[in-house]
Amino acid sequence: MSTLLSFLLTLGVLVVVHEWGHYRVARACGVKVLRFSVGFGKVLWRRQKGDTEFAVSLLPLGGYVRMLDERETPVAPHERHQAFNTKPLWQRSAIVAAGPAANLLLAVLLYAAASWIGTQEAKPVLGAPAAGSLAERAGMRAGDWVRAVSRDGTEWQDVESITDLRWQVTQAVLASERLQLMASDARGHGSRTLVLELQGLSGQEVDAALMQRIGLGAPYSEPVLGEVRSGGPAARAGLQAGDRVLRVDGVPVADAATLRERIAASGRGGQQPQPMRWQVERRGQALELVVQPRLFGEGQRAIGRVDAFVGGAPETVLVRRGPLDGLAQGLQRTWEVSALTLQMMGKMLIGEASLKNISGPLTIADFAGQSVHQGLTYYLGFLALVSVSLGVLNLLPLPMLDGGHLMYYLFEGLTGRPVSELWLKWLQRGGALILLLLMSLALSNDLARLLGQQ
Repeated sequence: MSTLLSFLLTLGVLVVVHEWGHYRVARACGVKVLRFSVGFGKVLWRRQKGDTEFAVSLLPLGGYVRMLDERETPVAPHERHQAFNTKPLWQRSAIVAAGPAANLLLAVLLYAAASWIGTQEAKPVLGAPAAGSLAERAGMRAGDWVRAVSRDGTEWQDVESITDLRWQVTQAVLASERLQLMASDARGHGSRTLVLELQGLSGQEVDAALMQRIGLGAPYSEPVLGEVRSGGPAARAGLQAGDRVLRVDGVPVADAATLRERIAASGRGGQQPQPMRWQVERRGQALELVVQPRLFGEGQRAIGRVDAFVGGAPETVLVRRGPLDGLAQGLQRTWEVSALTLQMMGKMLIGEASLKNISGPLTIADFAGQSVHQGLTYYLGFLALVSVSLGVLNLLPLPMLDGGHLMYYLFEGLTGRPVSELWLKWLQRGGALILLLLMSLALSNDLARLLGQQ
C-alpha cells in the first residue's frame, strides 16, 4: 500500500507541476483555459474557478490543460482574442515549452532542498573488488579511500561520498571515457592514481548491478562479527560478537564482503561445507578456531552459513550544503541528469545501449516506495530524477509530446506557414504508435524485472 501511495504522490506532484506550467503561461499570454485536469477519463472531482474547471480524473497517468482553440470548438467572435491558435508564434511556443520547463525547475529546487537538508552517506572507502573486475585490474584494494576523480588527469573533482563516486562512474560509462581515481588508504595516508577503463561498458544496462560488474561493490566494512546466533555454527565454534577475522584457511580476509563470500562459497553446488580454520583477534589476542558452516538451500542455490552477523557498519559522512551552494548543486545536478538522459536515449536509438534501460510505471512505483522508506532526502532526490526525466521526455521531437508541437512551430517559423492538416493527422498517428511501442517496451521491462528475468 505504501508503494502505491508513494507512486500516486510522485505522479500527482509531477503532473500538477507540468500542467501548472502550461496553465500559468497560457493565462499570462491571455489564453482562456477551459479545464485543468489531473488524470484522464471519468471525472472524479471538479471545481469551477472563474473560466477554468479544475478536475481530478480516474486514470492518474498524466493530465492536460484544455484551452480555447478554434481548431477544436467554435469560438465566439468576442472571445477570439483569447483563443490559443490566434496567439503569436512565440507565445504558443512559450505555452507549450512551459510544462517541461516547470518540471526541470522543480528538479532544481528538489535537488537543492535535498542538499540543504543533508544526509548521512557512506564514506567513499571501498571494499575488495571482485576478482577479474575492472577495479581489480586497476589496482584497487579493500580499504581504498577515493578522494577525487578526473576524466583527463588535469581537472580533479573531490568525491564526498560513495553515492557521489557512483554518479561520477555512471557519467563516465555513458560518455565512454576512462575515469581516473585518486586514492589513499582508509586513514588518508599515501596517494596513488588508479585508472578505470570504462570505454567498453557504454552498451551495458545502467542499473544497480553496473557497479558490481565494474568491481565497485559495497563500501568497506570491517570483517568483525556482530550478533552470533545461539546454537549456530559460529556459536558452536566459540566465536563471539566483536571478534575480528584475520584469516580463513591461511588466506588474509580483506573486508566483511570477502568473508561473507568465503562463507557462502563453502556450500555452493549443494556440497556439504568443509570445516574452515579461522584466525580471529579478540581483545588483542589471536585465536585459532575451526568453523563448520551449515548448508542453506538446495542444489545450485545452496550456500554456506555460520549464523552470525558479519561486518561492521561502514563509516559515514554528512553531506550538506548552504543556501547558495545547494542551489548551485541543484542546477548542476539537473543539467547533468538531463544530459545523461539524452545520452542514454541516443545510445539506445543507435543500438549502443540496451533497451532494458527503459523503465515504466511499475519500476517507478517500486523505487518510489523504496525511497520513501529511506527518508525524506532520498525521496526528494528520486522525485527530482523522475521530474528531469519527464521534462526531457516531453521535449523530444515526437508528435503528441510538447517537443513535437515545438517542432511544428519551428517549421512554421522557418516557412511562414503552419504544418498542413493532412501532415498533422499522419504525424499524430505515427507519434501515437511510437509512444504505444515505448510504453509496451517499458511495461515489458518492468514485468521482466519483477519476475527476476533481468
